[in-house]
Amino acid sequence: MSCHHYAHVYVNGIRLGGYGTPAPTNPLKRKLYTVHEVAGLLHRGMNCITADAHYLGGDAQNSVNGLPGFRLELHGQAAGGHGFKVLSDSSWQVLADMPHQAGTPYQQERRISAVEAYDARKLDPLWRYAGGEFRSLCTSAHPALISNDAWTMQLQTIPEGQIEEELRLTSVAMLQEPDQSSYIQIFDAGRVVTGWPRIRLRGYAGAVIRMRYSENLDEQGRAGHNVANEESETYYDEYTMRGDELEDWQPDFSYKSFRYVELTGYPDIIDPASGIVVCSAHTALPYRGHYRCSNEMLNQLYAAAVRTQKNNMLGQLVDCPHREQAQYLADTELQAELLLYNFDAVDMLEKTLSDFADAQLEDGTFPFVAPTTFEHPSFHIQIPEWDLHYATLLWKLYQATGESGRIAAYYEPLTRMISYYLGTIDSAMGLVPVGKGWHISDWPYPAVEHEGLFLTVQQIKFIQALDIAGYAAALLGKSEDQQRYEQQAAAMRKHLNAHLYLPESGAYKDSIGASQAHQGVSALALFANVVPLEERARTLAYVRKKEWECSTVLALPLIRTLFDNGCEAEAYAILSRREYPGWGYMIEQGALTLWEGWQDIESHSHAWNGYPGRLLQEYIVGIRPAAPGFTQAVIRPYLAADLEFAEAAVWTVQGNIQVRWEKTACRKLLITAHLPAGISARLELVCGNQYIEQALHAGLNELTFEGILE
Repeated sequence: MSCHHYAHVYVNGIRLGGYGTPAPTNPLKRKLYTVHEVAGLLHRGMNCITADAHYLGGDAQNSVNGLPGFRLELHGQAAGGHGFKVLSDSSWQVLADMPHQAGTPYQQERRISAVEAYDARKLDPLWRYAGGEFRSLCTSAHPALISNDAWTMQLQTIPEGQIEEELRLTSVAMLQEPDQSSYIQIFDAGRVVTGWPRIRLRGYAGAVIRMRYSENLDEQGRAGHNVANEESETYYDEYTMRGDELEDWQPDFSYKSFRYVELTGYPDIIDPASGIVVCSAHTALPYRGHYRCSNEMLNQLYAAAVRTQKNNMLGQLVDCPHREQAQYLADTELQAELLLYNFDAVDMLEKTLSDFADAQLEDGTFPFVAPTTFEHPSFHIQIPEWDLHYATLLWKLYQATGESGRIAAYYEPLTRMISYYLGTIDSAMGLVPVGKGWHISDWPYPAVEHEGLFLTVQQIKFIQALDIAGYAAALLGKSEDQQRYEQQAAAMRKHLNAHLYLPESGAYKDSIGASQAHQGVSALALFANVVPLEERARTLAYVRKKEWECSTVLALPLIRTLFDNGCEAEAYAILSRREYPGWGYMIEQGALTLWEGWQDIESHSHAWNGYPGRLLQEYIVGIRPAAPGFTQAVIRPYLAADLEFAEAAVWTVQGNIQVRWEKTACRKLLITAHLPAGISARLELVCGNQYIEQALHAGLNELTFEGILE
C-alpha cells in the first residue's frame, strides 16, 4: 500500500502497520510502499478492507508538491491454487462525508502538522466490517490523477513508526470555563515527548474536545500558544464526540512534540490515571546500545541523548520534532554519531542520502532540507556548508558498514556537488568564495566571524569532501578521479594555509576579513588534517589553552581532536562539566531531552546535540573501530580520575560489542570485553607512563591489571 502522503489500512477492522506510512520522499523520483502479510486477518466469507488516506496539501516546507492518491494491491492465492488480486480502483466506495475535516490550518507558516479535526458522529464503527450496508453514505472512488506508472514505486526499507510507550500524565491545573459548561484541564508528561495523546472517556454527543500542545506553560499557567520558540495559535487537535458510553481516540496523521497537553470542552473532570495517556512514538529502529558509569550526571546525559534521538525520527530524521520536522544534511550527519553506535540505523541514514540525491539541483547543490518544495519562495533556501556534509555522512555510513555499494550508489551526486564548488574557486586566492545561501560555520548563535568572501570553515569542509571523494574513487577503482581529487585537496590545503593560517599563534582566523581566531575553527582544521605536520603542535596548544567557546557544530571536532591528541583530560572536562555552557548544564536544569544549543530559548528536543552519548561509549569506555565495518576494533578506555567504573554496549554490523572497566578497592583494574565473531580486537591501556597492549578474542575476555592505577 502507498499514498500521497499518509495512509492507514484496515482489514476487517484491524489496522495494518505503524505510523508515518509511507515515509516521505519526492514522489517524482521514488514513492515508497509497504507490504503486510494479511492471511491471518482474512476469514471465510465476506471480508472488508478500509483505508484512511491523508493528503497534506501543497507548498509545504517538508514535502514535495504532488497529487493526492491512494494505491493498494492485495495479492492472494486461493485454496485451489489459483492466484487473485484485489486492486484499489473506482469500484471502491468512499464516504461522502468523512469524519476528518479537510482544509484545517497548519501549525505555522511552514505548513506542517495541520490541525486534525475529527467528528466521530460521521463514522459508524461498523463501517470497517463486512456485512454493514453503508452505500447510501458513500460514493464511488475517483481514479487518481496519477497514472500507475507515473511514480517509481520502491519498497520502504526503514521500519514504520511505532508507539514505544504510553506515558501516564499528572494533572497540573484544572479550571472551569466561565459558562461552567466544561473544564480547562492541563496535564504534564514530565518531559518533551514526540507523539500524540490518546483519550478514553465517557462520550457526550457533540462535545468538542480541543487538545492544545506546548513545551511550556504561559503566565496564566495554561499551555503556551507556541511551537518551541515560534508563536502558534493552531498547535492543537480536536475531537467531536459521538456519545458512546466510552470513546477512545487519538490523532492519526501527524505527530506533535510537547510536554503539556491542555484539554478544553469536556464537561467532566478527567482522571489522568484512566482518561488520557501520551503515546511516545518513533520509527521502530532496533535499539542496541547501552552506557552506564559511576557518574550519574553522565548516565542522565546518555539517557537524554537516546530519548532525544527517538523524538526526532518518525518516517525520517529531523532536526526538531515540533517547529520544523525537517531533514537536514548536517543534522543527520551529527545524529549519525549516536545512531551508528546505538541503533541499527543504516537504512534510516541512507534515506537522507537518497532524499537529497533526489532533491539535488541542476548545478549540483542541494536545498536546505529534503524532501521540500524548493520552488516556494519561503523555502527557497540553501546552506552551502551543509551541502558538504553529504560527503561526510556518506563516509560515516561506509565506515560503519564496510560496504562499498553505497559509495557506488551515491558517488554521482557526491561528485556533482563537488564539481559545483570546484567551479566557483577564485583563481587569485585558490579558495571557495561565500557564494549563495546562508552560512553558519557554527551553530546555534556562533561567535565565528564571517567577514570577507572566504570563510575558513567552508574551506575546511570542502577539503574534507575532496578527501572523501578521493577515498571513494579509490574504492571504486576510478584511479583518474582519485588522482584528480587528491591533487585538488592538496591545492586547497596549500591555499588555506597561505591565506588563513596565523603562524604567530598557530591558529586559523575565522575568515579572510576576520579579526579573531575561534577555537572551533582551529580544532576543525586539526580534525580534518589541514594543519601542516610541523605546525600541529602549535595549533593544538592554541586550541587547548583557549576557553571553550564552541557551539554544537564545532564542539564535536573539538572534543574528538582533544581525545585523539593526548588531551583526554580536557575533552572529558567538557563532557562532564555541569556549568554553563554545555550538556551537563542542561541536565542540571532538569532537562530530560537535549536543547538546540546551550541557551534555554529554542527547541528543547534537538537530536544533533546527542553525540556526547556516542563519545562516552567511544572514548570513556573506549570502544573504537579500527577498520571499516568494525572488522577490527580497539578497546582504549579513558580511566577518568572521578570514575569508578564505566560500561557500554555498541551496535556494529558484526554484532554487539560489550565492554566494562572497573577500579577495585585494592587498586586493581578489571576489564571485561565481549566480542562477536568476525572482529579482531586489541586492548590498549595508557596509565601514566605505562602502555599496555593485549590481543582480545571472540567471546568473553576477562582481564585483571595490578599496579597500573595512579
